Amino acid sequence: MVGDVVGRPGRRAVRALVPALRKELGLDLVIANGENSAGGYGITPATAQELLESGVDVLTSGNHIWDQKEIVPYLDQEVPLLRPLNFPPGTPGRGALRLGGVMVVNLMGRVFMQPLEHPFLTMDQFLNGLSDRPPVIVVDFHAEATSEKQAMGWYLAGRVSAVLGTHTHVPTADARVLPGGTAFVTDVGMVGPRDSVIGDTKESVLERFLTLLPNRLEVAAGPVRFSSVLVEVDSATGRASAIQRIDREVE
Repeated sequence: MVGDVVGRPGRRAVRALVPALRKELGLDLVIANGENSAGGYGITPATAQELLESGVDVLTSGNHIWDQKEIVPYLDQEVPLLRPLNFPPGTPGRGALRLGGVMVVNLMGRVFMQPLEHPFLTMDQFLNGLSDRPPVIVVDFHAEATSEKQAMGWYLAGRVSAVLGTHTHVPTADARVLPGGTAFVTDVGMVGPRDSVIGDTKESVLERFLTLLPNRLEVAAGPVRFSSVLVEVDSATGRASAIQRIDREVE
């Protein structure tokens, strides 16, 4: 699972590293959160295709999924791009995708976020409604509060293969396998400029904090921090046996 990909620097890092990591680590599936891949805000059909051509199998998203309007009709096509499952019924796109014996689910939190449908109850309804349940289920939980992410990990422990947090762009050091065989990490991190404030230039972010006025945030430049986690799952039982951080840096 690759963390939030930020702008062109993030896309270039994915293109530079993912194909080699697939070979080095013997990866069967690569998931990446792409909701910041278009200039730091949203995702377009072009940036989605670039990430898919770079070795990503499934793209997840979150609260920025609607930032680029041209993505809306694209979501209803047969493209492995997800929006959060707990948007209201009738929302374009889908919140889950099955690839063989693996189901990838995109879910969004509510603490300090949009008041979407209840994520915990939405997952209950989703899991209970699966008539042909695949062995492996991986959840990208796109949420702000660490408490909500950890609560979701414990709530789904033993019921899914992995609960992997995204959104804050800051990698956490709590990767572990919970009882029942559910891999968990509060936040995978980002693929974006290292010397930045969660991917944006320090200057543009500091201006906003110091003046309290709205301004345009710009994606930073320089070396890119590539944050991801590697999860090992038994394809028959769906139980995770290991999770470890795979972090790299690229110019």
